[in-house]
Amino acid sequence: MPILDDLQLKELLQNPQTQRKGFEVMVRQYSEQLYWQVRRIVLTHDDANDTVQNTFLKAWNSLDSFKGESKVITWLSKIAINEALDFTRRQKKHPMLSTDDTELSLSSRLMADEYFDGDETEAQLQEAIANLPEMQRTVFLMRYYDDMKYSDISRVLGTSEGGLKASYHHAVKKITAFFHQHD
Repeated sequence: MPILDDLQLKELLQNPQTQRKGFEVMVRQYSEQLYWQVRRIVLTHDDANDTVQNTFLKAWNSLDSFKGESKVITWLSKIAINEALDFTRRQKKHPMLSTDDTELSLSSRLMADEYFDGDETEAQLQEAIANLPEMQRTVFLMRYYDDMKYSDISRVLGTSEGGLKASYHHAVKKITAFFHQHD
């Protein structure tokens, strides 16, 4: 089936007769994009897959409340990012790392992940990003990797554009400082 534009997809999703087909199309069209949004937050392949599955499960369960006022991807991104942030909060409260894993830096663990295809610099960047406060990390990821406009990020996160710009600026400064510290 060809890729549908946002309006066509909304029509399928909002019609009870075509809702299931619309959902299948939505999953096919947006799974990869959501995977990478989530992967940058949760970092590992398996956690990203689980989070994306949870995202689509929540989307399916709340499909009737989707009014179509935003783009489908904006709605899904909001769910996905909240799921990813909830996951990272749970990990901080209940770390399930073995003692061997706690001795390894995040960049070392990423380099050992068979699904991580970056180099050591990318792994260090991920470590620097992981050390950012939650809002700065989220804004940085959405702006830097997804090249989202501040207006779109504002809709997803429900915050002001000015606050987002400040968060991004602080994130960049902290990441730069991280790299200067690790030269």
